[in-house]
Amino acid sequence: MTQPFDQAIATFSPGLPLAVGLSGGADSTALLLACARRWPGQVHAIHVHHGLQAAADDFARHCEALCAALDVPLVLRRVDARPAKGESPEDAARRARYHAFQAAALDGQAREAIKNIALAHHADDQVETLLLALSRGAGLPGLAAMPARRERGGIVWHRPLLGVAGSAVRDWLRAQGQAWVQDPSNQDERYTRNRIRLRLLPALQEVFPQFRDTFARSSAHAAEAAGLLRELAAADLDTIGLPPRIAALQQFSPARQANVLRHWLRAHHGTTPSSAQLQALLAQIAACTTRGHRIHLKVGEGFARRRGAVLDWYNPALFVSPAAHDAEPPEDS
Repeated sequence: MTQPFDQAIATFSPGLPLAVGLSGGADSTALLLACARRWPGQVHAIHVHHGLQAAADDFARHCEALCAALDVPLVLRRVDARPAKGESPEDAARRARYHAFQAAALDGQAREAIKNIALAHHADDQVETLLLALSRGAGLPGLAAMPARRERGGIVWHRPLLGVAGSAVRDWLRAQGQAWVQDPSNQDERYTRNRIRLRLLPALQEVFPQFRDTFARSSAHAAEAAGLLRELAAADLDTIGLPPRIAALQQFSPARQANVLRHWLRAHHGTTPSSAQLQALLAQIAACTTRGHRIHLKVGEGFARRRGAVLDWYNPALFVSPAAHDAEPPEDS
């Protein structure tokens, strides 16, 4: 069930000191204000200057003034959030932002090391994330949307407002008499997330008034199932070995092969195969019944290949100079 803003803050119990990701918008302003009141002297703010629009300097000045009024230390990070070729601007900005948050927390500017960061994503953001995942044909990890708590890179990431509707966050902030900045890009319907927010969410509210709760339950079910699949994949990887033995893989069903291969590639090589790549790899594994059968397929950001009795993965860029990226690494690498 969606919950009041005050209740979400009252039940939030992060490690201290805590950093809050602060854009200057309503959601992050509300989260910072509430946390600074609850844990005075223990809260820091991190603002990321993306440099993508003319108003970015105004956002930074607003955050500086807000933090000065709250007596909250502020770290301002400037990043290059321009997208790479073929990358969406939203994905590029998000990745740059998370790297900046982590670097700011770990760079030692605070009196104590900051190992907890709170982000102001709320229930509407969670619905948008789920709808984006559905539009891309995502599997269970994507349908699980955003976790309320996650540990990564030495940081515990918290999203204490996932159960709070966006309107409730803004209502609470208005009641405090606190101003916030309006990001003009939030109205730009060239961005898919904005189209979902501006067009789909009002329609869902009209047809399915409880959609925030029901969608959250579906994401929770997906997260639970994804966790079980990770446990199974880890156990299966222990069985088939590292790197995976092809003959041992062939003893599994195709679905179980796909599960353990995704886990192997993500956990040990930091890459994720597309559905088409994974299906092609499964077909080659099934056909690998002779000593001379060759496997060499593009998978994720590198290549999967047969190396004797095992399946190997490599990224040519990690082995050779940029002028020779098409060459394979030596067999004993």
